[in-house]
Amino acid sequence: MTAPVLLWLRRELRLADNPALAAALASGRPVLPVYVLDETTPGAWAPGGASRWWLHHSLASLAAGLARAGAPLVLRRGRSTQVLPHLVRETGAVAIHTGQPIEPWAREAVAELERAAGVPMHLHRTATLFDPDAIRTQAGTPYGVFTPFARACRARGETEPALPAPSSIPAPTPPASDTLDTWALRPARPDWAGGLRDCWTPGEHAAQARLRDFASGALAAYPGARDRPGIDGTSRLSPHLAFGEISARQLWHAAGAGDGAACWTDEILWREFSAHLLWHHPTLPEAPLRRDFLRMPWRDDGTALRAWQRGQTGLPIVDAGMRQLWRTGWMHNRVRMIAASLLVKHLLLRWQAGEAWFWDTLVDADLASNAASWQWVAGSGADAAPFFRIFNPVLQGRKFDPDARYVRRFVPELAALPDRWVHEPWAAPPPVLAQAGVRIGATYPAPIVGLAAGRARALDALRVLTTS
Repeated sequence: MTAPVLLWLRRELRLADNPALAAALASGRPVLPVYVLDETTPGAWAPGGASRWWLHHSLASLAAGLARAGAPLVLRRGRSTQVLPHLVRETGAVAIHTGQPIEPWAREAVAELERAAGVPMHLHRTATLFDPDAIRTQAGTPYGVFTPFARACRARGETEPALPAPSSIPAPTPPASDTLDTWALRPARPDWAGGLRDCWTPGEHAAQARLRDFASGALAAYPGARDRPGIDGTSRLSPHLAFGEISARQLWHAAGAGDGAACWTDEILWREFSAHLLWHHPTLPEAPLRRDFLRMPWRDDGTALRAWQRGQTGLPIVDAGMRQLWRTGWMHNRVRMIAASLLVKHLLLRWQAGEAWFWDTLVDADLASNAASWQWVAGSGADAAPFFRIFNPVLQGRKFDPDARYVRRFVPELAALPDRWVHEPWAAPPPVLAQAGVRIGATYPAPIVGLAAGRARALDALRVLTTS
């Protein structure tokens, strides 16, 4: 029993509640944990800049945890379907244990590996609460609407208890490994990650600490607080969940009971629904689920796209969100919806452009959630918000950031304006603007689109879509 098994870690960068690790240990053989930085598989979405920064620190944390348990973390770079068969031959491994991938290219890679590696591939559910094929309608088809999907998930009863982290992991003598620094995952010239370092501590230990703090504090007020970007009312666990530093099952069990728990677990089930959609619709990140949206007369406007990306739209709640994203690698969920609505409706730019920007700049970039949520806003996805539902960023700002605390933090050039004008500075009387030191078009941009005109243009585009 000295021949090892490989533990191929992808999006389960943790020791606790890791079914792939538990199964590898249950084999009774030495376990060799491996992470492959695969940026070459056809069709793969290579990690964006913010994700690469997080990945560096997450792998460093994982390696330290594995070392305490007695196992090394072997790092290799290249195409998984080539690297892993080579490692099997190099180590004499007799099996590979890994998490069941959701991404379409990773599913294809696993199928290829089963042929190329020459050893059994054991897939384990590590990223979702349920097997992606398990939740079906009574007709046996995939769900396309969230509410019945969530009801079906809850009807399955309590999920299995989370698995404890092993105290020791028997490991073989490791083969050669890359070093994290040679992967150059962190930005250097320029080093733009200062805001990420100030806001985040990647790794399993930090994820557990954040969960404890949230469950014992803000969770109770979550239903009302989650939509207020100016207060700390959300869990901020999404990047830890995206990298598998903590499992959905651990979050589910920590939620407990009550209104806060019910609301928060609905968010966990939205993530589950997104994975369900990607599993059954592999083109979700690239193509609209509603095929009629292929006829949508989108605009091409690089200047408007860049203004949106840089938080220079002249619409304060949107600019605050986009600047928060650039500075911290994260954006409040309510503001994500407002910013996305502006892009695809008022500006009539393709949702894929917003999806790509979020993929590059979010530390919690998750392919299924990102694609499903952008399609929801665009009206082209499953259970989507109708395209004619167009958020007014001024009204949204006043409703969800009534004291303008959020806008003042990320758009400081408007900080001296009275509350009533912060979300609509172009409408403020000239003496008020002068007293606040605000010059529209100089110290802060004028809106790049008139809200009434942008709304009318979007509705005209919808009419073209529905009548063609």
